[in-house]
This record gives sequence, C-alpha cells and structure tokens, in this order.
Amino acid sequence: MANKQKILIVDDDTNISELISLYLTKECFETKCVEDGGAALEAFKSFKPNLILLDLMLPGMDGYQVCRELRKTSQIPIIMLSAKGEVFDKVLGLELGADDYIIKPFDTKELVARVKAVLRRTFAAPSDIASEEKNDSVEFPDLKINLTNYSVTYMGSSIKMPPKELELLYFLASSPNQVFSREQLLDHIWGYEYIGDTRTVDVHIKRIREKISDHERWAITSVWGIGYKFETK
Repeated sequence: MANKQKILIVDDDTNISELISLYLTKECFETKCVEDGGAALEAFKSFKPNLILLDLMLPGMDGYQVCRELRKTSQIPIIMLSAKGEVFDKVLGLELGADDYIIKPFDTKELVARVKAVLRRTFAAPSDIASEEKNDSVEFPDLKINLTNYSVTYMGSSIKMPPKELELLYFLASSPNQVFSREQLLDHIWGYEYIGDTRTVDVHIKRIREKISDHERWAITSVWGIGYKFETK
C-alpha cells in the first residue's frame, strides 16, 4: 500500500484545525496540527509534509513570515487560510509563494477539493508519466520547458519553479506569439472551478519574470488591456 500523503495544518484555532484534520483523515491523508509559526517550521523538518495549510493570523511569527522562510529552501505546496479577503492580502500571499488562498469561513469539502487539486498538480504519478507517448516540452534558445518532468532549464541552469508558474510558462510558450487574456489563462491553468481573480495571473507572471529574463530571441510580453503572450523574435 502506498504511503499516505501528509498534510501539516497550521492554525491557532484548535476547533478549525481539528475539523480540517477530521475531513482530511476521512480522505486517507495523514495530518499533523500545530498552533504557531515556530512550531510549523519545526514540524516541516520532522513531519515532512506533502502540503501545508497555513493560517495567516498566528501568534508570534505570522503566516506570511512562515511562508517566506519556507520558500527560502523548499517549493512545498502551501495553501493559505485567512479571514482577510482583500485583494491586497491575496496578492501578497501569492507573491510570497503560496499556491492557493482560501478565505474563512470556508466549506470543508471545498477545502479538501483544493488540497487534492494542488497535490495533483504538484506530484505527478510515475506510471502516468511513463504512459505518455509524447514528451511534452518546448524549447527555445537558452530555454527549455518540460511538462513531463516539470523542469525548466534557462541559460544552461535548472530553475526551480512551482507547478502553476511552470504550467503557465509552458502554456504561453506552446503557442508563441498568440495573445491570451487573463480570463483564458485562469481557465486553462487554474480550471473553471478556481475561485479567484485575474490578479492571480499577474502575480504568477511577475514571479516567472523574476526567474527568467527576456531573451533577444523571445520574451513574455504584456498586451495592454488584454493579457500576455510569449513573443518570439
């Protein structure tokens, strides 16, 4: 039997964390609950979770700080939980490297579905990869994006990139010079069930640009009032 996937739940409200744990356990996940940021960083090392559910309003070190510390060494999937529903708070969370942002109060079934979706995007099954007949990759001068093994090579070096950033880059590069609206990109990359706004796309584009600079032969170009394209020259 395959090992259960582990979910670390970080929330100082024990009622919420226990409820989340109950639902995830029913879905055959292994869970661990901690109540503050320092304990979250320690549990990350010892528990070795596959995904972290991270509340923002924590005593001491808040969720933003925890996310920032984790992103220094790991690309582990992080879903932020918060009562803050302002666009600024969502954008900040995504810019720090969160993979999703869920506003409290939330439906527990939706939370479980989001957890499964993020894990599905992050951990591809080896059998599924092996069964693919084609190698899903695109290549340009000094850039190669491989969707089969989720790798990006830029200027001869491997670039660490979370699944959603890589999928977005691959999608744009797979159709060079074609303009996609933010709504189209949300639909293709996050799926029609994603509850978010188009600012999510802007945040991910910004993070991609921080990792790979425009090349003399290609660039990720903003199309004012519409969206983005991968432009070849």
